[in-house]
Amino acid sequence: MTESSGTPADPDDSAAGGNRTPDDSAADGPSGEGPGENPVPGNGSEGAPGGETRSGSGSGPSHGPLPEDSGPGPGLDIVVKRKRHWLRWTALGASFVVLVAAGAGWWLYKKLDGNIRTDTSAAAELRAYEKERPASVVHNAQNILLIGSDSRAGDNRKYGRDDGGSQRSDTTILLHLAANRKSATAMSLPRDLMVNIPECHKPDKTVSRPQFAQFNWAFEFGGTACTIRTVEKMTGIRIDHHMVVDFNGFKNMVDAVDGVEICLKDPIDDSAAHLELPAGRQKLNGEQALGYVRARKSIGNGSDTERMDRQQQFLGALVNKVQSNGVLLNPTRLYPVLDAATKALTTDPGLDSLKDLYDLVRGMRNVPTDKVQFLTVPRQPYSANRNRDELVQPDADKLFKQLRDDKPVAVVPADQLKDDDGKDADAADASGPTPTPTYSGNNAATDLCKQ
Repeated sequence: MTESSGTPADPDDSAAGGNRTPDDSAADGPSGEGPGENPVPGNGSEGAPGGETRSGSGSGPSHGPLPEDSGPGPGLDIVVKRKRHWLRWTALGASFVVLVAAGAGWWLYKKLDGNIRTDTSAAAELRAYEKERPASVVHNAQNILLIGSDSRAGDNRKYGRDDGGSQRSDTTILLHLAANRKSATAMSLPRDLMVNIPECHKPDKTVSRPQFAQFNWAFEFGGTACTIRTVEKMTGIRIDHHMVVDFNGFKNMVDAVDGVEICLKDPIDDSAAHLELPAGRQKLNGEQALGYVRARKSIGNGSDTERMDRQQQFLGALVNKVQSNGVLLNPTRLYPVLDAATKALTTDPGLDSLKDLYDLVRGMRNVPTDKVQFLTVPRQPYSANRNRDELVQPDADKLFKQLRDDKPVAVVPADQLKDDDGKDADAADASGPTPTPTYSGNNAATDLCKQ
């Protein structure tokens, strides 16, 4: 039983070994028969159970290496299993997040896409008169007719009397996007401008007769299609797309960008436009902005001309607000704008999807604000009725040709563009081989409070 007696002695040996000094190893003798060289059974050497060995320094117990054929052990197996379990749940969680995000994105896309209303009747009417319409001149240039409807039906009834659902075009703007997308020109057409309106199909299936009348009657006679054909007949410019925006849609878009800042020289108190504002710098919400662009009796001389100038200035400030605040590049800010805009729009089939509108906006987002220009077609009081307008020729035809051929135009404030007779002057006679026609207007970079 001598071999077994070594086992309980291990702790004592360990304790003893732990207190040995470097000189103790020399006390074993020069022959090397000490513990470090010649282990003796009973002192925790190879004779001990479990094959325990001691180091040459006698520094304490050592359990030695595991047998070569032993596995990683149960502890390591548990760690590996837990790691695999964690990775599996992480992958499942990531997949779930991706699916939820994709589903939410698709839902938002379908919601915005479903907001847009399509004007199929206008498309059918225009196809019927295709042979009369002008041809496109410059590839990739775009001409879009923006129509602000003054219908008092539905949610718009608080802005005036509903006379049975009839509507006129309160504001009409021809937006020309240059083929290189480096400029955009918005030309306002006065609603009281006297023009030749062609025959148009009315909602009651009858046909109106061709007549010389004020421009906004075209929308009442035959809706969007009649308005487009009237503009094409007057300008010779092919209208590629159209958008109709109602009152509430405009108001909601202003609210979606958190208001637009303007400056007023004088206070406004206009009960017809539901508007009361003090003088000075201020930010308008959607309801106030709507009243501001519609008011005419209490601001300036009460003319539609001044109202159009005010509308152009406000739209320029709105464009500047959208671009300067990075709305187009910020999804959290872009969604409310898109939601308001798509709910406000009725478009032709070529612009009736979110993708179509996004492609249009994407092409415009890099246009510098000083190249987003606003002007009104050259006009003057109509000779037969001073409450109506007529085109000033040949200035109007020159402007139409520039836009039709995708050539540049320039705009300056009205007080910088007056000749001796007080009429709008054209810069066609300016020095240089290819002068750019200049018209009264402004651009989106203009600070209304510094004018």
